[in-house]
Amino acid sequence: MGHPTPGGTHHVVVVALENVLALDIGIPLQVFGSWPDGPYSMTLCTERPGLVSMHGGPLLSVAAGLEALETADTVMVPGYLEPDPPSAAVTDALVAAAARGSRMVSICLGAFALAAAGLLDGRRATTHWRYAAALAGQYPRVAVRPEALYIDEGQVLTSGGVTAGLDLSLHLVRRDHGARLANQRARLLVTAPHRTGGQAPFADLPVTADAAGGPAPVYEWALRHLHQPLTVDQLARRAGMSRRTLIRRFHADTGRPPMRWLLDARLGRARELLESSDLTVEAVARRCGLGTPANFRTLFKAHVGVPPRTYRETFNPTAANSP
Repeated sequence: MGHPTPGGTHHVVVVALENVLALDIGIPLQVFGSWPDGPYSMTLCTERPGLVSMHGGPLLSVAAGLEALETADTVMVPGYLEPDPPSAAVTDALVAAAARGSRMVSICLGAFALAAAGLLDGRRATTHWRYAAALAGQYPRVAVRPEALYIDEGQVLTSGGVTAGLDLSLHLVRRDHGARLANQRARLLVTAPHRTGGQAPFADLPVTADAAGGPAPVYEWALRHLHQPLTVDQLARRAGMSRRTLIRRFHADTGRPPMRWLLDARLGRARELLESSDLTVEAVARRCGLGTPANFRTLFKAHVGVPPRTYRETFNPTAANSP
């Protein structure tokens, strides 16, 4: 698996499903489809050869059908809009390719197609962070890791949202031919050969709750008082509930215990301030109730994936020189 066919180049087959995302499909075409006399050859295929709708772009003309997968060393499935399970023909072709030993790869929402084929069962996988919960809900046998840029499970690899497909594609080149060739490709594409961190800095932290009545006013009150020390008992008294009842309602409304919800709310507020203000790290920590600057940095790095300064440099570069 993942090796060139005897006497030839490594054959990458990219499967264009209906409403394929333009950038998702552009990544493998650019990385693997433009190697004059290089180590890869590439075929673009679809279920019904002809014009394929492309979300975010014009119609795509695809000449090859699913039979192209029969000679694939690597099969790549880019993301597609509203990722319902693909047709039985596509699913069967993916299963057959994997059974022959082809390396199976998804970009972004393409993970839904691999999951529908059962190829992610019992494996770790990722997809766009916004759709990670949907993937986990539809395919409970998949160990979804929404924070990852990409996950290499050997024969099966998945990438996170959109441009994470570029990180995964360069990883494949690095895995197949070493760092030197991957770095050369990265320079040609004017991108970093390897990005640290994951998708977590780009994901929205879910801090609101869809609650009608009951403790709903407590959520609003807590969000206005994040700078203060807050306890479960204090929230329970505010809601007029027992501690046990409040904890049960928090789980029902948010899927998290109260103190974890508070931590996510504080981290979400910290992200807003890092993005929109030039407050110092100490001031941000104080306003969000996250303790000392050292404690804030530790919590932020653990849960968001990067230190506060790095996050600010990414999303608010004009304030990046703040201490």
